[in-house]
Amino acid sequence: ASRSAQKGAAGGDGSAGGAVAQTPSAEDFSLSLLDTNLPAEAETELRSFIAKRLTKGALFEGMGNVASVGLSIPEGKVGCYYCRFQQESLLEMATLESDINAPEYVVCFLGGSEKEDTFRLELDKYIQNLKINLDLEQKNLETCVSPYLRSWFEDAICPIQRVVQLFQDKLASLLHAALSYTPVEIKNADGRTEKDISRFLAAASLQGLVQEGTMTSLCIAMTEEQHKSMVIDCSGPQPQLHNAGSNRFCEDWRQAFVNGAEGGNPFLFRQILENFKLKAIQDINNLKRFIRQAEMNHYALFKCYLFLKNCGSGDILLKIVKVEHAEMPEARNVVTVLEEFMRE
Repeated sequence: ASRSAQKGAAGGDGSAGGAVAQTPSAEDFSLSLLDTNLPAEAETELRSFIAKRLTKGALFEGMGNVASVGLSIPEGKVGCYYCRFQQESLLEMATLESDINAPEYVVCFLGGSEKEDTFRLELDKYIQNLKINLDLEQKNLETCVSPYLRSWFEDAICPIQRVVQLFQDKLASLLHAALSYTPVEIKNADGRTEKDISRFLAAASLQGLVQEGTMTSLCIAMTEEQHKSMVIDCSGPQPQLHNAGSNRFCEDWRQAFVNGAEGGNPFLFRQILENFKLKAIQDINNLKRFIRQAEMNHYALFKCYLFLKNCGSGDILLKIVKVEHAEMPEARNVVTVLEEFMRE
């Protein structure tokens, strides 16, 4: 290594994995291997791929990227998530003493396709936890890093698949709770199952897709209705749900998940979940458009009612637009009339 006394990299396994380390300069850096489960030839190809990305300045600290890369492995072309990071403690030392260069690492995770992009945020978070582990265990990197890296696929990619397999026909109630911001209480679950369910609820919610103020108001409104909190009891082989809700929209999407379970592809489950959220947002936007038209057109009001009746998730959509239009008198009046019609 020409610019740093210590260099390394790390890799994990899904279908395969590898990782490398580097020093930050367009031309003057070197790469050395810390850990991988790739064959030697494929590891060299991966190292070359990462080196080209580094030369182009295409790796930003802590922000993962996903690209397709061809390697000499049975899968041939695979999706590669790669992320560059530094140890915080050594970075501070380097800042204090200018003659010290803190080592930088590039972690690569390889999966079956470029669809790792659907898990990029989860993998970014996984790398953040890796940084914490490195800061705590500086003396023996291989001992603390290797086991963590090799569990990346199970820990970051498979939770949604595990939840689908666990809940099966009851999955619609979980989707309904996520979409309606209903508080969920998990009882008698082991640590991994509880974490999996919480992550599924977060991934299935519209957080970040609807206005932040709307989301906060919905959370407050649903939390105040304590009798509507859903309880998941995991003491038996199958989870038991109490105060669970559902609707036709969530039942339809539950069927899509069940159909997808036959192939057992975790990337497919995540794609179905993203499509579920996309359809929910489209329905919300359509309803808002109908409400704007209904402020001055009675026929449009009837269209609103028909839409709510036929979309399968009228109960949730009405609650969301009611919160969003709380400060708009004309729209609020339309929502009030729609609520009356839906009750009847």
